[in-house]
Amino acid sequence: MEFGREGMDTMEFLDFTDAGAVVEYERFIQDSKGSFMQSVLWCAVKPDWLHEAVISRDSAGKIAGSMLVLIKRFPPPMKSFLYSPRGPVWDYRNMDVLWDLLRGVWQLSRNYHAYALKADPLIEETDSDRIFALRSAGFTYQPFQEDAQVIQSRNNYLLELRGRNEEELMASFKSKCRYNIKLAQRKGVTCRSYGKERLPEFERLMLETGKRDGFHVRTQEYFARMLDGLGEHCRLYLCDYQGQALSGAVCVQYGGRTCYVYGASTAVHREVMPNYLMQWEMIRWALQSGCEIYDFQGVPCWYDRDNPNYGVYRFKTGFNGRLAVYAGEFRMVFSKRYKSAFDKVLGCLGYQKLM
Repeated sequence: MEFGREGMDTMEFLDFTDAGAVVEYERFIQDSKGSFMQSVLWCAVKPDWLHEAVISRDSAGKIAGSMLVLIKRFPPPMKSFLYSPRGPVWDYRNMDVLWDLLRGVWQLSRNYHAYALKADPLIEETDSDRIFALRSAGFTYQPFQEDAQVIQSRNNYLLELRGRNEEELMASFKSKCRYNIKLAQRKGVTCRSYGKERLPEFERLMLETGKRDGFHVRTQEYFARMLDGLGEHCRLYLCDYQGQALSGAVCVQYGGRTCYVYGASTAVHREVMPNYLMQWEMIRWALQSGCEIYDFQGVPCWYDRDNPNYGVYRFKTGFNGRLAVYAGEFRMVFSKRYKSAFDKVLGCLGYQKLM
């Protein structure tokens, strides 16, 4: 299969050792409102993966599209697996750019003996134009994928910030939400951002939350890599009350969007509502930084009131945002022979442990 524009070599791979090239790449991702998972900085958080970045340039030599690709190598006879988290980043109206990027992906599949690629671009399921473009380029796509079957959550909750100040946002929250934020403040709960020195407390909160709610918990070392690797883009927030950390979060700000990536809390002193104050302080950071979106991230099973996770959705709706359902995963298979074997690996390890 041939990719790219006839007579033009517009595809290249990012040289991660070239500081100027990396700066140019980062500027493109941020200006394009791309995800922090398409940033070069994300590679430091995933040391068990190799990484490459495919770039397509326009006729003026400017970056027109990009695709950060993580490479997972498995022991023989298994082949490698390619994953582009929240990629590619490109103008969907320019198919030539997409062809360029995929020409690079096919070259990576040969270089790393890859079995398949998964990509989950930051597009909503109603975005038929972008979905059509990706399918036209050779991706296979199955709509209405369940969250348990994909790597990144399809169901997110977003708060639009553009053109709004703190007073307007607070007034837009549901009355119970406003009351709980002010209650936490009156009771003396404090919420601030901290460095790695308080990660042990956050890990204890995560372990308690994971046990209570039944989900896989990242290690303290993982969160340390996030803080180190993402630098100024990443913050650890903790809510304290009477000398005890009641709740915490790891929050990432990139490309005009602030994301509540990981959160945890103890069952002790829930009556002082620390989680509401914590969200408000992270929203304030987003506003102060000029972000357009605050992303509460996943709201699993928002459609099922009887599901134990429905409470997550109910809590986030107090901030009066909107539900965003993303398209999900797009796949490209390079070696059908290994499909069943790789699917079994994913089934045994689970997506979260693999990623």
